[in-house]
Amino acid sequence: MGHELTVVSTPLFLERASEEFDKLFEEQITGQPYDAVFSFNYSAAVSTNCNRHNIPYISWIYDSPLLTLYSYTITNPCNYIFLFDSEQYLQLKNGGINTVYYMPLAVNTARLDRMPINTRVHQVFDSDVSFVGSMYNEKGNFYERLENISPYVKGYLDAVINAQQRIYGANFLEDVLSPDIIKAIQEITPYTPNKDGIETPSYVYANYFLARKVTQNERFEILKAVSDHFTTKLYTHNPTPELPDVINKGPIDFYDNMPYVFKCSKINLNITLRSIKSGIPLRCMDIMGAGGFLLTNYQADFLEYFTPDKDFVYYESIDDLIRKCDYYIKHEDERKAIALNGYNKVKEFHNYKVRLNDIFKIAGLI
Repeated sequence: MGHELTVVSTPLFLERASEEFDKLFEEQITGQPYDAVFSFNYSAAVSTNCNRHNIPYISWIYDSPLLTLYSYTITNPCNYIFLFDSEQYLQLKNGGINTVYYMPLAVNTARLDRMPINTRVHQVFDSDVSFVGSMYNEKGNFYERLENISPYVKGYLDAVINAQQRIYGANFLEDVLSPDIIKAIQEITPYTPNKDGIETPSYVYANYFLARKVTQNERFEILKAVSDHFTTKLYTHNPTPELPDVINKGPIDFYDNMPYVFKCSKINLNITLRSIKSGIPLRCMDIMGAGGFLLTNYQADFLEYFTPDKDFVYYESIDDLIRKCDYYIKHEDERKAIALNGYNKVKEFHNYKVRLNDIFKIAGLI
């Protein structure tokens, strides 16, 4: 797109404030005028330095939740923060944060097109149904830390988790955490906001404790149901002995191998992490960008850009999911036509050149 690019990689990016990072930033910009600084996800340290030097800071968020985003530095006038979740964008915008913008994610279809499938690749990655993602079943996870909480509060939280698991399109976890419930959780697992933080305990407990537990329960339940009927492969980091009929292939390399899963699987599942309220997860863009067939839970932002049953398919319940898996496995022509439509739409409208053009226009770079 005609821009010269300098790439700086440092773990100090994750620091909210760092004299060492400040020094690195000063050294980098001395004698070299930059039009902007760009990062994936948000860095308070970068924003602070860009604000100090009056350099536009473009931050494109792809994670949710992202605790570093909830920093008072997001109000810095240098910021152009792009969020892929429209509900999160509106929440911040309506809260008076004028440095945020809505921008869906993108995929490099040109790179994925250069990864052809041969017989060996197909034999390795072929499956009726595949899912790539965390099962949130690591030992000592956030929700397990609440095991010593009172039976009343534990029962309340379990009921909330169960209710949220059955509902798509409405997210109420944060809303049902009353002061008394938060106080009880705080006594077991205290949380103190960061010095520059604007996050609330209810945000942290809802999105890091409860949303992940909802997602864990949901993914286990769905994969158990699917594996009862179809050959199902799972690509994840941790063992899943609770799912004996699921073929757990372990973790997979995002860049070199994951696209082959999407290309070779008849059905690629997306089961969205529940802290993503309405946005289209990167997994979905990657599936469609690879030419794979996408079967996903309902996410409102999909309907702004894609047509259900034409570009992708969404399920409304586990029974609906099983019916649609069965139908599209048996109807190959329809499945391939939907996958092709999704691929063509992503290739034309959701590539990085289109997205960066929109981002640079908003940031005043073009």
